[in-house]
Amino acid sequence: MFLKRLERRQGRKKHTYWALVESIRTAKGSRHRVVAYLGDLKKSERNGWAGLGRRLDKKDRPHPSLFDPPSYPEPADDVELVRIKGIRLERPRDFGDVWLALGLWRLLGLDTLLSRVMPSGRAEVPWPTVAAILAIARLCEPSSELHIEDTWYRRTSLEDLLGVAVEQVYTDRLYAGLDQLLPHKQTIEKHLKERLGDLFDLQYELLLYDITSTYFEGQCLANPMAQRGYSRDSRPDCKQVCIGLVVTTDGIPLGYEVFDGNTGDSTTVETIVAAMEAKYGQASRIWVMDRGMVSEQNLEFLRGRGASYIVGTPKAMLRQFEQYMLDKDWHEVQAGVQVKLVPGPDGAETFILARSVDRREKERAMHQRFMNRMEEGLKRLAASAESGRLRDAGVAHERLGRLRERYWRGAGAFDVRIAPIENSKARLSITWTRNPRWNEWAELSDGCYLLRTNLPETDPARLWKWYIQLTEAEWAFRIHKDELEIRPIWHQKPERVQAHILVCFLAYVLWKMLAQWMRAAGLGDAPRTVLEEFAKIKSGDVVLPTRTADGRPGKTLRVRCVTTPDHAQKVLLNRLGLTLPQHLRYMEEVQQM
Repeated sequence: MFLKRLERRQGRKKHTYWALVESIRTAKGSRHRVVAYLGDLKKSERNGWAGLGRRLDKKDRPHPSLFDPPSYPEPADDVELVRIKGIRLERPRDFGDVWLALGLWRLLGLDTLLSRVMPSGRAEVPWPTVAAILAIARLCEPSSELHIEDTWYRRTSLEDLLGVAVEQVYTDRLYAGLDQLLPHKQTIEKHLKERLGDLFDLQYELLLYDITSTYFEGQCLANPMAQRGYSRDSRPDCKQVCIGLVVTTDGIPLGYEVFDGNTGDSTTVETIVAAMEAKYGQASRIWVMDRGMVSEQNLEFLRGRGASYIVGTPKAMLRQFEQYMLDKDWHEVQAGVQVKLVPGPDGAETFILARSVDRREKERAMHQRFMNRMEEGLKRLAASAESGRLRDAGVAHERLGRLRERYWRGAGAFDVRIAPIENSKARLSITWTRNPRWNEWAELSDGCYLLRTNLPETDPARLWKWYIQLTEAEWAFRIHKDELEIRPIWHQKPERVQAHILVCFLAYVLWKMLAQWMRAAGLGDAPRTVLEEFAKIKSGDVVLPTRTADGRPGKTLRVRCVTTPDHAQKVLLNRLGLTLPQHLRYMEEVQQM
């Protein structure tokens, strides 16, 4: 669910408000369905910050407290004669989004943690502050360190919020901050697990694990982890690394590991399980993984450690359960989805058959498209043979092999025969017929998939729902790639690559922190809308030239103020329980005589 800003007019008056909507599939395509309209928050209603505050009543609160506006000395006399014509606004800067991100950073206690574990040294800007700048930039406007120096930082109000001048933020310092942050990866992961658990009562018995890849720009000759492998980004021309991520059922990240770019998915399971157990102890947890992670060795490894699992299986394994697919004792778990339990051959495992109407329609459409393209390719191949241009049977088989490789989803539907013809201009005859057995199996298996588990649970609906939560890990990767722009990686040094991924991980934690906060406040769980709205809130210097009582020019007053939010932004602030500061700084400039 996500927020949608709506505007309506009643007579000459325009009303702006928010609606909580969700995307649904209909016969006419994807549509938005309004879940709730969000108006002004009444005093009697609870907000998200109040809920979090109650959880933190007896726990460590961030210091200084969350979103405390910075104080500045008030003028001795707040009555001045101002020259109206000279009033102007200077240095407008982005305020709302970075203010919110810094508040999330402090609420998670990352400023306190890093101040304790990172060496102070003689750095002009503390390394924890540099780490905060990197993570906030990745959340609000993901780009390079050079962009932070040249454009982003000088355009924001972080100079006032952090007390770090624009001149002190440059690429060498940011790169050095990456180097200083990386050694504390495990400490950060442990801290976040405890802090997020305090805030949201997270459950860690069910862990979701998935793996993705992200590619490099450049040759990466100095990075042995940068290898070519199966690219999830459709960039097989680029070297890459693989990232394995473990999240809770709410999508809250617990930890990650980085692997060489040519690492197979199934070879990472033992490493990631051992890493999680080393951080959080060995307990009877349930691991949920897709079929790419499945191997008999991995399942034996999990059973040997007393762990449970729900995993996907290769599509080919469905043929062993053909008879069960024909039976009618299916259980509907939601509209269009049915499941059934099948006992394993040795009694130690249970298999879960599932079939989905939407998935069946999608797979049928894919099969039909590939079959049409395969048949068109066969017609071109036959025409080449009939005209005499194709006379070599070996070349014909090679071209047929390329067709089958390209249109593999529909290649099995055709039985193709290539035979020589004596005493004819066309030396080859290429014919094909439809394979009825393939069509029957496709009709039965389209939309079906198979899961396996060693859990004693007997409710097929519950097992299926546990597995389907693996989409939270997939969404985590989508957010990393689309919202936080983890790809492509421009760093070439191995340590910098690892630090870049760590910063993206921290930005994702801030993202999920805001999503959980929004959910508690009844605002859905799509943070981008809130960040974009808050980014419209600016700070700037209101310059007030004064005059003396006898009319002579006096001192110039400069007050750094925050713009007043509009009605829709006030609704979001009220729902989150936040109050914007009105002023950031007060300055006097003495008029030169």
